[in-house]
Amino acid sequence: MIYLDYNATTPTDPRVAEAMLPYLRELHGNPVSQHEWGRRNKAAVENARAEVARLINAEPDEIVFNSGGSEANNHVVKGLGLARAGRGGSIVISAVEHAAVREPCSWLARFGITTVHVGVDRHGRVEPAAVREAIRPDTFLVSVMLANNEVGTIQPVAEIAAFAHEAGALMHSDAAQAVGKIPVDVKALGVDFLTIAGHKFYAPGGIGALFIRRGVALESLVQGVGHESGRRAGTAAVANIVALGEAARLARESSDGPEIRALRDRLHIGLTRELGDDAVLDGHPELRLPNTLNIGFRGVLSTDLLTALPGIGASQGSACHFDRHEPSAVLQAMAVPREIALGAIRFSVGRFTTAPQIDEAVRQIVAAYRTLRG
Repeated sequence: MIYLDYNATTPTDPRVAEAMLPYLRELHGNPVSQHEWGRRNKAAVENARAEVARLINAEPDEIVFNSGGSEANNHVVKGLGLARAGRGGSIVISAVEHAAVREPCSWLARFGITTVHVGVDRHGRVEPAAVREAIRPDTFLVSVMLANNEVGTIQPVAEIAAFAHEAGALMHSDAAQAVGKIPVDVKALGVDFLTIAGHKFYAPGGIGALFIRRGVALESLVQGVGHESGRRAGTAAVANIVALGEAARLARESSDGPEIRALRDRLHIGLTRELGDDAVLDGHPELRLPNTLNIGFRGVLSTDLLTALPGIGASQGSACHFDRHEPSAVLQAMAVPREIALGAIRFSVGRFTTAPQIDEAVRQIVAAYRTLRG
């Protein structure tokens, strides 16, 4: 297998797995317990919190651990929305947000909260001025992802945040695909909330975090005993939290960005050299994640092409959703021609991808495509 689906989920780095092991074996204990086992686990949790904070230039007390990106997005949208139940209001989001933002916004309609969608250009990028025009007097939240999960386009979040704050709204960014791949600085971005998903940068699934800027109030989404400084109930998953902290440390100290970008470009160059205009780039040519390549293969269905590539792991757009007969919502928002959008496949490389794997992937993809085209 040649794994080219790092945006769906990354393999757990062996160093991350090694850091977890003591907390799966001998260092058991609830971090809120007052005995020695509890104190050791609490120290491990707080060390991980500090590592995650360092990665995004936040303060440790601004980090809330949770189960991952979907929970973080739901926490922000529902936490703010339900606090306004009965008073109405609006949320502004981009047309290319993940379902974990779109669906909670739609759910809030039953409480009188409306959602305003802002379109994107042909590269999937949001125009900050369009967001400013979409903000209404009753807008209390603007949510725009930092990097798109399907095409990798990076959004001008700092400019959008400035407009949101100017209008008195709070700013959230789903950075699940960005953290660990590009530098993320919550102070420079000016966001009030930022979503982190561990399994997108070499931690296991089921662990993530939400940045909540100091001084910003947010209702708890999970009720119960007041863990995480009263912001999320539930006994801490210490081993997973330690894993997230180690993944954050490795990401902060990593220098493999240029190598990953070179592998992505090697794949792109190889496909276009062989297929020419039948392999069309979806997404911004420059302002996109260094590991992400979304290619629309002209004249074939992506599901058919993926079926013809059993030795390659890749996705038809988002790994979370696919429909054989309809292009993804992201590509539709970008106005990608239907013939190209129906053949779109997202390739995403990572820390363990090699140049020989890329060259072999090009060979297999080109051969399968030519067979399908007859």
